[in-house]
Amino acid sequence: MLYVIILTIVLTIVSFIFDKDKTLKGIKTGMKQFVNILPTLLSVIILISIVLYFISDKVLMEYLGAGAGLGAYFSAAILGAVAILPGFIAYPLSGILVQSGVSLAVIAVFITTLKMVGFMTIPIEQKYFGLKVTLMRNALSFVGALIVGIAMALILNYF
Repeated sequence: MLYVIILTIVLTIVSFIFDKDKTLKGIKTGMKQFVNILPTLLSVIILISIVLYFISDKVLMEYLGAGAGLGAYFSAAILGAVAILPGFIAYPLSGILVQSGVSLAVIAVFITTLKMVGFMTIPIEQKYFGLKVTLMRNALSFVGALIVGIAMALILNYF
């Protein structure tokens, strides 16, 4: 993380040297976007913290931990398929789950289904693509997410 911060500072200085006005405009735009997204980000992080407070580590590990075996992958896939979370919330949540002991392979399944499978958005998608295409796309994406998780498990255990 420190490298990213240092790189950002260095590149901002280089940008400032080349074009002061564009750099300042970019910084102002970025700060406005950050301020706009901050209330949502904080409220979701607080909500996630409250939920994780009430869900014991034992329950979390029962469904998403190493002891759950393949069931952890299915639990993560179902959670990802029904949740509607933007990436800026999903990634910090995933970090919290990893710190709680959930494997990166299970997190890969969660994030993949979160981004590719839309159980809650099926009615909207159906209007544009039809029921058959919508169900096929979601089913293939669900299976693909499980394959991603298994591949991640194999890669992480291999290296």
